[in-house]
Amino acid sequence: KIAITFDDGPTVFTLEDLELLKKHDVKATFFCIGKNIEAHPEILKQIIANGHLVGNHSYTHSKFFDFYNAAKIREEIKKTDLLLEKFTSKKINFFRPPYGVTTPSIKRALEKTGHKVIGWSIRSLDGGTKNKELIFNRIIKRVSPGGIVLLHDTASHSVLVLEQFLQFLQQNNYQVISIEELLNLKAYEN
Repeated sequence: KIAITFDDGPTVFTLEDLELLKKHDVKATFFCIGKNIEAHPEILKQIIANGHLVGNHSYTHSKFFDFYNAAKIREEIKKTDLLLEKFTSKKINFFRPPYGVTTPSIKRALEKTGHKVIGWSIRSLDGGTKNKELIFNRIIKRVSPGGIVLLHDTASHSVLVLEQFLQFLQQNNYQVISIEELLNLKAYEN
């Protein structure tokens, strides 16, 4: 059993990922950036309508996020939560920090917001290279039961890797389960 997560959407490529996930009857978790939700609310609506989970991935995903103080981090988290909660009608519990780093300021902010940090164990590096073969081989080399795969729903090469990866999982008897089930945590609260 493993879980699949996507970072940085929603974007137009999210729609292609949603089609593939539907075709393979797989549910994933999408860590969304606030400003991208504002740009593509209809895609966020589609993610939720298709039965996937959503989590908070900050509002701007600024390259300076790790240097923000706790108050500014809380502001980014709150702003994105409000956008997500318009569509979930429930409180968001999952947060993935931009770049996956938790700083003392992020820790202090999360103590106030109550979010659970969701990391990953299998990083595809699809954000750094367009070489589909390299990305795919990197993922399958690291796949093991209980793994959390990090992909991005921001580029066409990632969509092609997802398709190959879903076929690989099927052929190797992996079951894709939700982050909730894998980590025994709730994505939302009423």
